[in-house]
Amino acid sequence: MSRQRLSEPFELDDVDAVIHLAAAARVRESFLDPLPYWETNVGGTLNLLKALKGQRFLLASTGTVYRPSEAVLTEESAREPSSPYAASKAAAEDLVAWAARSGQIGATTLRLFNVAGGGDTDTTRVITRAVACAAGTVPGMEVYGDGGAVRDFVHVRDVAAAFVVALEACSVGTSSVYNVGATAASVRDVLDTVAEVTGRTVDVTWKHAVPGEIRSLRADASRLRALGWEPRSSALTEIVTDQWLASAPAPGPGPSR
Repeated sequence: MSRQRLSEPFELDDVDAVIHLAAAARVRESFLDPLPYWETNVGGTLNLLKALKGQRFLLASTGTVYRPSEAVLTEESAREPSSPYAASKAAAEDLVAWAARSGQIGATTLRLFNVAGGGDTDTTRVITRAVACAAGTVPGMEVYGDGGAVRDFVHVRDVAAAFVVALEACSVGTSSVYNVGATAASVRDVLDTVAEVTGRTVDVTWKHAVPGEIRSLRADASRLRALGWEPRSSALTEIVTDQWLASAPAPGPGPSR
């Protein structure tokens, strides 16, 4: 398929399955300018669905569609998006599920938690930012609160494997949802691991916690594991090491592999 804007209608010929990864995805930015998030994440998904009939469709969604909870989140946990970004992804999930219920497509939604590793360049993300700070490519990072906020991290290689497993289980007329997460860790855990892997300290400016900031976001991925998926690269040390080796212009005295 040639490169084309998702905001424009198009046709998909001789396509068996679509894996939809395209999205506007910065949470804090979505509060400042929400409309492009709806245009891309909802409108773009709608344009894709209009071009499909009889294909399998996999949507990359987000764990932030859930209501914040200290409990581990299952696919049955209540959705309560807390940002325009998350709300747009929840709406895209609904579009996909209704299209599958009509028999138009087979649908699978993967709710990705914090994807990391592999040379990510988005320094708004905690692991990427901390590694870039250690490498000296950004001046420092701000941490809001005491560093105890917990997120669920998963290596991009394991996410790719999850899409393969989910695609094999998808069939036309059905709709399924799977959480994709592997390693729960706090911001302080990330900072300590970056220092251990790189041999360099991370310059942190501590800020007051943002009101309403989600304290814990952890995934129960047992439904996906039941399909045969197992995270093989998502230990925090491995995620940080891969990010360091892929992105640092002049790696320091971190451990060799």
